[in-house]
Amino acid sequence: METREQFLTKLLSFNAGYDKEIIGKAFDKAEELHHGQARLSGEPYIVHPMEVAIILAQLGMDDETLVAGLLHDVVEDTSYTRDMMTDDFGEDVALLVDGVTKLGSIKFDTKEEAQAENLRKMFLAMSKDIRVLIIKLADRLHNMRTAEYWGTNKQKEKSRETLDIYAPLAARLGMYNVKFELEDTAMMYLWPEEYEKLSKKVSVARETHEIFIKEVIDKIKASLDNLGIHYDIYGRSKHLYSIYKKMIIQKKELEEIFDLTAIRIIVDNVRDCYAVLGQVHTMWKPLPGRFKDYIAMPKPNMYQSLHTTLLGENGEPFEIQIRTYEMHQVAEYGIAAHWKYKEGKNDGKANNDEVKLAWLRQTLEWQQELNDPKEFMETLRMDLFSNQVFVFTPKGEVMELPAESTPLDFAFKVHTDVGCHCVGAKVNGKMVTIDHPLHNGDIVEIVTSANSNGPSVNWLKIAKSSSARNKIRQWLKKANRSDDVEKGKVQLDKYIRKKGYDPQVVERAAQMNRAMKELGIANALDDLYVQISKNSTLLNKYANLLFKYYDEEHTLLQQRDEEKIRAIKAEEARRRKHDQERRDNPGIIVRGVDNLMIRLSKCCNPVPGDEIIGFITKGRGISVHRKDCTNIISLPEEEKSRMIEVEWEDLKEGKSYNTDVLIRATDRKRLISDISKVCDDLDIDISGINAKSTGDGQANITLTLSISSTQEMQKVLRSIRNVEGVTNVYRARA
Repeated sequence: METREQFLTKLLSFNAGYDKEIIGKAFDKAEELHHGQARLSGEPYIVHPMEVAIILAQLGMDDETLVAGLLHDVVEDTSYTRDMMTDDFGEDVALLVDGVTKLGSIKFDTKEEAQAENLRKMFLAMSKDIRVLIIKLADRLHNMRTAEYWGTNKQKEKSRETLDIYAPLAARLGMYNVKFELEDTAMMYLWPEEYEKLSKKVSVARETHEIFIKEVIDKIKASLDNLGIHYDIYGRSKHLYSIYKKMIIQKKELEEIFDLTAIRIIVDNVRDCYAVLGQVHTMWKPLPGRFKDYIAMPKPNMYQSLHTTLLGENGEPFEIQIRTYEMHQVAEYGIAAHWKYKEGKNDGKANNDEVKLAWLRQTLEWQQELNDPKEFMETLRMDLFSNQVFVFTPKGEVMELPAESTPLDFAFKVHTDVGCHCVGAKVNGKMVTIDHPLHNGDIVEIVTSANSNGPSVNWLKIAKSSSARNKIRQWLKKANRSDDVEKGKVQLDKYIRKKGYDPQVVERAAQMNRAMKELGIANALDDLYVQISKNSTLLNKYANLLFKYYDEEHTLLQQRDEEKIRAIKAEEARRRKHDQERRDNPGIIVRGVDNLMIRLSKCCNPVPGDEIIGFITKGRGISVHRKDCTNIISLPEEEKSRMIEVEWEDLKEGKSYNTDVLIRATDRKRLISDISKVCDDLDIDISGINAKSTGDGQANITLTLSISSTQEMQKVLRSIRNVEGVTNVYRARA
């Protein structure tokens, strides 16, 4: 065990600016309170809070967090109270320690109930200060490092909890170093034989693979040195649990996993990222569909990087990651980078706009409504740690939703009122139902109606996000119908199954409407379920009518199902075609790079032959401008680093682009007609026209023309200039 001075010296080696006096005071208090306590390893208990504080220092956390790390167990395990801690170390430290302290004084019926309530308490504390979670992750990390002293059952229980909750939470904060170590250690105790076997195989495979990676790195170094770019480059190994999970999910052998080792290149700025990407794409062929631009579209946890998979000369694929130094800091430390790399600030509070913790606020919203511990834990795993889908509003804003979300989830994400009055949606310009599954890149527009009846119980099945389901439940509770509706639905479902039918088959809309009409019930399912919950005779009559109609119409329904399948297949084919059309490049090349979102800027409408420049936008790929565009010329200096060289590709004959032409002329009859005739004679399409008299006998005219090249543009300008009365004609610059 280290002495007090050795411990403080180690902390100061991570940050010489740490307050040695206050941290030393916390060490003395922790050592005093834990005196006589020992860990299962036999070491004095003070070793654990010391190691937690060292982990926090490695993450670059502030003085208050280190003090709380040293004291995080004293309230739970000793007679030291929160009030005493507030007097000795301040309210902020007391809040942090209280956030990681278990609810030891409350007795729970099950372990799951205790786990759920402790997590609720931690989330509430996290909403006030995210450092609570960072301390908890450091605490769990050291406990997993010393799990060899636990019994087998506890090892498996804590490892399962680590994989289900704490590793995903670390990923949500972008703390991937912590995530990877937690996952690998948990795997070692959950599946020891697989861990040992895989560890040996990977070690042998990496020896061979790393020779190849070294050769690739040497080639990249030679190429980048010629470009004069400042960079760092190295290989990094994929951690064991990630490999194991990929083998299980994709049902692959280790030999089929090609990214055991990847190459990481770190540069000074965003422009260099894309320059390096272009360079490596000219050296090796990129694999289609394996390029990910997390710079233009960052992950929710702030992660940014370019990922590309290339094919080596021997046919072996390998991955390259390219990012700036600042992006690398965030990738390694996640939210902790806010404290580790901020300049001259020591307030210990993270800015909500900077750290993007919307998921935490959503969790706090719905967790208050869930009283069942099992439901809480299941919803937590499903919503907080699920894969995500990214869709766009009609204005181009990105919305993040859980995988398999529907327009209903999107509507409630926009606003509760939008969700409650949702009657349909347009996805990529086509009308869809509210249960239509959304995919990455979809453009979603919600259709609402003031006459909507509002949410129904069925919406709880359609909505995939807990946030949307929570808002639906709140609406139903206000209507005082939720419990009776749910009860009636369960009773009907149970009765249908008892009679040997499948509820999903029997409860078809047409059959249900016929049965309700025959029984004199209003055409509203919620009304039906409420009445069924209170009248068993009605339940029997209604269900038997459903069985009758199902048997009568079974053949017809089969035909309808076949037609529906054909329609779904046709729609899927249309969507694939539409997606392909959206991916079509407008004739622009970013040298050595493909699969980028590229669009021509409407402010200056460049056409082939124009000198052009690319601008890396935030979340919308690369916009292409003319070099003389006033919007480009007037860019602030700090924004010019986002410009990137682009060029026209060899275009197919007949491809054209819209561009604006401004005309100043003497106002007269048939002026527009004469100008239009010039365009018609040159076989130039006019996409739009706007003419306005200035009141002094002059007219200003804007033509939007469909042009294929600058040569064609010059020809048009010369011809229009010869029209009677035209005094000036030129292209719009912006």
